[in-house]
Amino acid sequence: MQVTSTVQVDNERVKATLWRLPPGGATGHHVHPLDYVVVPLTDGVLRLQDADGTKEVGLQAGATYARPAGVSHNTINAGEREFSFVEVELK
Repeated sequence: MQVTSTVQVDNERVKATLWRLPPGGATGHHVHPLDYVVVPLTDGVLRLQDADGTKEVGLQAGATYARPAGVSHNTINAGEREFSFVEVELK
């Protein structure tokens, strides 16, 4: 299974993307140009790689969080099952 990203909404106010990461799947290094909100759809463990190093974080379905523009990282599914989430970028 491959990493997939499917844009669900893209208008003048928001862009919402459904991400599906298989075990070991990665988003690839990227920089977020906009503030964004993440809504996990499944429980899982993500490995985050950024300029400060690597850390693993556990996430729970429905435990929404927000991050500011400028975040630069690679996100890897460190779990044994698919991890999916919706990312909503605020324009």
